[in-house]
Amino acid sequence: MSQAVNPDTPLLSRGMMAVIVAQFLSAFGDNALLFATLAVLKNQFYPDWSQPILQMLFVATYILLAPFVGQMADSFAKGRVMMFANSLKLLGALIICFGFNPFLGYTLVGVGAAAYSPAKYGILGEITQGDKLVKANGLMEGSTIAAILLGSVAGGILADWHLLAALAVCALTYGLAVVANLFIPRLLAARPGQSWHFGMMLRNFTQATLLLWRNGETRFSLMGTSLFWGAGVTLRFLLVLWVPVALGISDNKTPTTLNAMVAIGIVIGAAAAAKLVTLQTVRRCMPAGVLIGVMVVVFSLQHSLLHAYLILMLIGALGGFFVVPLNALLQERGKATVGAGNAIAVQNLGENTAMLLMLGLYTLAIKLRAPAVATGVGFGAIFAVAIAVLWWKGRR
Repeated sequence: MSQAVNPDTPLLSRGMMAVIVAQFLSAFGDNALLFATLAVLKNQFYPDWSQPILQMLFVATYILLAPFVGQMADSFAKGRVMMFANSLKLLGALIICFGFNPFLGYTLVGVGAAAYSPAKYGILGEITQGDKLVKANGLMEGSTIAAILLGSVAGGILADWHLLAALAVCALTYGLAVVANLFIPRLLAARPGQSWHFGMMLRNFTQATLLLWRNGETRFSLMGTSLFWGAGVTLRFLLVLWVPVALGISDNKTPTTLNAMVAIGIVIGAAAAAKLVTLQTVRRCMPAGVLIGVMVVVFSLQHSLLHAYLILMLIGALGGFFVVPLNALLQERGKATVGAGNAIAVQNLGENTAMLLMLGLYTLAIKLRAPAVATGVGFGAIFAVAIAVLWWKGRR
């Protein structure tokens, strides 16, 4: 079993800082590699609809591996699981870097990311507890979003300058993440000795999923985070097509800098959530969720680059305030029932199923040649209504 958390352990302990640095490097590589790989697809004259397909393959790995990665995170020291996952990401980046099929390489990165996620969030509950867990999630989200900010911009700028250099930087970053994982304390496994029989693992995961979805609080968290990340990944790809139409700009840098504005906003929103929301007042985050959809509609109608920057930063701030408390709620309740690793794996299943469905709808919209502005308005309106319904049902 895992060690008991010392309530007097400071938030910024050595273990926490090692986790945050490793997460930053890994997330930086993920986001830089996405935009570098999108540039590869452009250079190799793949059709526009292949871009969301790239992300759908990445997302599909989370769904297919969800029954297994949670148990892996709980059966071994989470820091070592994170190191193994980053090694897989490094291999995927090298496949793309050496000119092999970009879809194959990016899918392998997705396998590493699927294994990484339950461990990186699950370890937070092993090195902190109580209201510090919300603050720890704020640090994790802040680190992740800072990495999204810098990684996205670096990927776009480097791809415009030299595509091979961009891919090499991604591989180097994953290598540094592997090294950083070595400094994470080797905690005891949370739930050792579980069966590795395929059928038993599938049944255990199914039971964990049903248990979390039947509980009102964890279902509330799962639905909220799934809707948020499904909409978030769709917005990222929408920007790639929206920028040339609405702003008349066709480079790789502008969509990445616009994504960076969302990232800056999420850091601000995550910090606000850490100060203003606790596990007991988690529903305070719901109005921010509704406003995200409203602001996506407003953003889609813009034709000014300055207005686009400001609105996307606001969308990010609302997003950080919305998602951080929901993550903390699930980790706390999941740790006490099915294990933190399994809880995050169930969350990944929900979030990535939502991403896959929304990316599928987005790909269909592209195939049908729907205008980028109309697509953005539609997605924003659907998101606002969905969060409002979730909020209303949660208050009953």
